[in-house]
Amino acid sequence: MSKVPGAPDRWSALKATTPARIGLPRAGQGLALSEVLAFQLAHAKARDAVHAALDVEVIARALGPDVLLASSAAPSRDTYLRRPDLGRHPDEATALALSDAAGDPVDLVIIIADGLSATAVQAHAAPLALRIADLARAACLSLAPFVIATQARVALGDHIALLLKARAVLMLIGERPGLSAVDSLGAYFTHATKPGVSTDADRNCVSNIKDGGLPLEDAASRLLWLITEARRRGASGVALKDESGLAPLLPG
Repeated sequence: MSKVPGAPDRWSALKATTPARIGLPRAGQGLALSEVLAFQLAHAKARDAVHAALDVEVIARALGPDVLLASSAAPSRDTYLRRPDLGRHPDEATALALSDAAGDPVDLVIIIADGLSATAVQAHAAPLALRIADLARAACLSLAPFVIATQARVALGDHIALLLKARAVLMLIGERPGLSAVDSLGAYFTHATKPGVSTDADRNCVSNIKDGGLPLEDAASRLLWLITEARRRGASGVALKDESGLAPLLPG
């Protein structure tokens, strides 16, 4: 888009409503240098978010004393990115530790997992997990200890739930970063999860949880609705449509 000097910028109002790259200024036949540099910076931030390591200690301190650690079968970040299948299964040490830590059956386990954006998890996961836990306890749901999982894919939560005797699992995980958002958190909920059997069709997803996206409080209340309604209906995923906007979202 070329702009005549002194002419009004008719794209300004539309640009204010979206992070998408629209109405980009041009210099001759190419983009303006400022836009080329902004694109390169966004690409670098996205790559950093994918490769960054999760600061487990910081998140564990934020969650409090009742925290368990888990790792997938992917031994390194590079392997995790090349072998998604390994990220769906716990390593042997995790399986033994969680099995030993399991107590009586519980209604829900909340997992914080690095996924494809440790940046998102570091920024948003701990306060969201704490808020959901408070709401769940107020709804008389029993909870397993928080779990922090590294090199994790969503399906790792199925195994963790089984090991901790949880009837349902909620995984808060970093979403694949894009060029306009590198810190989006996703939440995947599965009722009556079965490792190796549960699929994406059995899960409910609440996505784009971030500043400028879905606010944490709205995400927490929507997830509480899904959790309690799944328990009542005995199903999640495609069998449970998100109708939280049709009913009060928070208890009381």
